[in-house]
Amino acid sequence: MNLELKALVETIVRDLLEKAKTIQKERKKVLFIFCDSSAHELFTDQFVQLNNEEIDYDFLFLDGETSAWLGLHQIESTGSTKVIAADEFAPAPLELPKEYDAVVIPEIDLDNAARIALGLKGSVKAEIVFSALTLGKPVIIGEDVPGIKRSDRRTLKKLSLPPAYQKLFIQYKEDLKNMGIILTKQEEIYEVILEKLKDCQTVSSNVNKEKRFQGNVVTADWVEYHLKENDSLIVDKKVLITPKAKDILNEKKIDVKFVQG
Repeated sequence: MNLELKALVETIVRDLLEKAKTIQKERKKVLFIFCDSSAHELFTDQFVQLNNEEIDYDFLFLDGETSAWLGLHQIESTGSTKVIAADEFAPAPLELPKEYDAVVIPEIDLDNAARIALGLKGSVKAEIVFSALTLGKPVIIGEDVPGIKRSDRRTLKKLSLPPAYQKLFIQYKEDLKNMGIILTKQEEIYEVILEKLKDCQTVSSNVNKEKRFQGNVVTADWVEYHLKENDSLIVDKKVLITPKAKDILNEKKIDVKFVQG
């Protein structure tokens, strides 16, 4: 009798352990790549939401263009033809996406956008995105960013790129979209993760969000960079809207409201 009871207990314990392993395997995991160790603070609420949805995540903090920190492990990229790990336990950038279901880059800059769009390596972000796309993993990038690195903003005391570089940055972002990369507003990253990893359709609180234009001429580039589908645009009656900008406004189903300045 004791032997039978012991066998029954062993069977139950094994079943419970197998179920626990299965549940653990079913949890999705996302890799967030941040520019520095303080850049993640803006996304605290989104991390809470991910936890509530049982989605795990890791942070990768960049320590420059070619190095980053994942926990206590330093990860390094040393060029387009050689990729190394800084210590014996650290994975190389190309290996990282294997362990995750999606890669998130909340803030992209002109240099890395160009590298990714042109298929170049040599930076941690570029190599991770290359690997993720090759493996068929979703890559989510924040699009409402200035395109100039945090370190460059601090050094040059400038918050935006000059017009010529802005135009390049907009073009590279379009190229990223054509490659299958998902560009979204930073505050909506959590929603995109849910849609991609849990097949959940979330309702954004920013639908039909009103944007006010400050200037004399609404151009196509401005519309592409600042507005998403179903946004509302408020402009002064004296403001001119270029024909191409009007076409894009119609394509994105953007409601334009004219007001008296």
